[in-house]
Amino acid sequence: MENGICYIVGAGENHGLGFVPNPEDYVIAADGGFAHLQREGIRADMVIGDFDSLKSPPEHGNIVALPSEKDDTDTFAAVREGIGRGYREFHIYGGTGGRFEHTFANIQTLAYLSQNGMHGRLIGGREIMTAITDGALSFDYGQKGYISVFALSDRAEGVSLRGLKYELEDAEVSNSFPIGVSNEFVGKKSEISVKKGTLLIIYPK
Repeated sequence: MENGICYIVGAGENHGLGFVPNPEDYVIAADGGFAHLQREGIRADMVIGDFDSLKSPPEHGNIVALPSEKDDTDTFAAVREGIGRGYREFHIYGGTGGRFEHTFANIQTLAYLSQNGMHGRLIGGREIMTAITDGALSFDYGQKGYISVFALSDRAEGVSLRGLKYELEDAEVSNSFPIGVSNEFVGKKSEISVKKGTLLIIYPK
């Protein structure tokens, strides 16, 4: 499924899902995310979770019930299911808001995907978060708003920010100093790159 997207919908804040899955895509409801999908008329291919949000498993033909005491969050367990089906691209909705520790866990999930050669997007109400490892992310002309770049690894080496208001070239960024907060798009093509390490990138939805 190299060309498909695995959509994962969690129980966090729902600001509108706004996606229409194609036949090659796969939609997983992580616990309370099932209710979000139902409200928007999107069919889930799988429902997974310990069902502390829904209180009980819903009526569905493909349910994976998880124990309440487990190492993975429901969202991370959904990611594992998607990986097992061959997906490399993950779009996570309902993964922000609510309990901050779950939002942070989902940011760590982005790092996991990036560090293992995959790509994830955590889509909130106003922003999208993604991670890159030893690579680059480009934006076309016309992108507007703020963009922030943080190190998720202890150090990110060879960090370059080009085509933004505040540029950087071949710098080292650590995960204990937020130098990359609130940069800005200026209407040019832009690129964020890192030679060694993992970056979290937050930009307007």
